[in-house]
This record gives sequence, C-alpha cells and structure tokens, in this order.
Amino acid sequence: MTIWSFVPQRPASQPPVPSARDPYQFQFDIFLALITISVIAWADRITKLYFSNFLSLGESLPIVRGVLHMTLVHNTGIAFGMFKNQGIVFVIIPIIAAILLIFNIFYYRYNQRLSRVYIISFSLILGGTIGNLIDRIYFGYVIDFIDFRIWPVFNIADSAITIGAITLLWQCIPSSAK
Repeated sequence: MTIWSFVPQRPASQPPVPSARDPYQFQFDIFLALITISVIAWADRITKLYFSNFLSLGESLPIVRGVLHMTLVHNTGIAFGMFKNQGIVFVIIPIIAAILLIFNIFYYRYNQRLSRVYIISFSLILGGTIGNLIDRIYFGYVIDFIDFRIWPVFNIADSAITIGAITLLWQCIPSSAK
C-alpha cells in the first residue's frame, strides 16, 4: 500500500467534468492543501513552544555567531513588528484573510488556467496565517525566534506566508516577462 492508494482515482468509464477540474484531481488538491496547511501550522506551533520553553524573553542563542541566532521575541504588531499594540484588529484581519484564502482554494476548482502552484501558495499563506492567529488569540502576541541579525526576528509562519506570497507574485508575472 502506498501513500497515494487512499487518494480516490477516477474510474476509466467516468469522463472528466468539462466545466470544472477533474473532481478526483480536485480531491487530491484539497488533500494536498490540507496537508500543507497542517504541516505549516504544526511546525510553527511546535517550534514556538520549544523556543518559548528553551529561551527567556529577549534571550539569544547563537547558532552561527553574528549570522543566525534564536532570539525569543513577543511581537504585538504585524509583519516585522509594525503597528504594535493594535489588539483585536490583528485577530479580525487574519480571520478575514483565512476566509478569503479558503475561498481561493475552492475557486481554483473552476479555473482551468490556474496551476497547482496556486493552491500550494494559498495553502502556505493559510497555514502561516493560522499559526500566527493561534498566538494572537491565545497570547495576545506572536512568538518570533528566528534572528538573522540584519532582519527583524520572525518565525515559521512568517516564512510560509512570505514564500507563498512571493510564489503567487511570481505566478502572476506573464511568462513573456520572466
């Protein structure tokens, strides 16, 4: 039995739906999205909990001295600490963003021109959004710990959001411009 054996396969006698993506392919895409979202959200939670228990607030552990440190920071702002202490606004905005991302994942089913890269990108962003939203709801701040010394301290969720957004932007550039 392989990992793919539980993913439903379209019977040969059943033709694909012409107005939408193949429903079996769509089921696989939803499975892929759920796995991506789950892996990002869980990796984010586990690393945040680990470094919260391992380091004191403000404490820094050099991994590569002067280049990469693990520094525990509580971020009450948004990206890179901007707009600190805005409270409930930073709970409402991610919830709205999550709803829009879920809509985009399902919209993908009806758009023949979009590649699977879009669903992975939206899933990375959604997984990161969920990871940071859990912190905001539970603690009132986001736990950050990855410190490259030349950039504000960030976490796994921030990385996933950034990679997903850059990938989406790259996909939006017409192929003739690449």
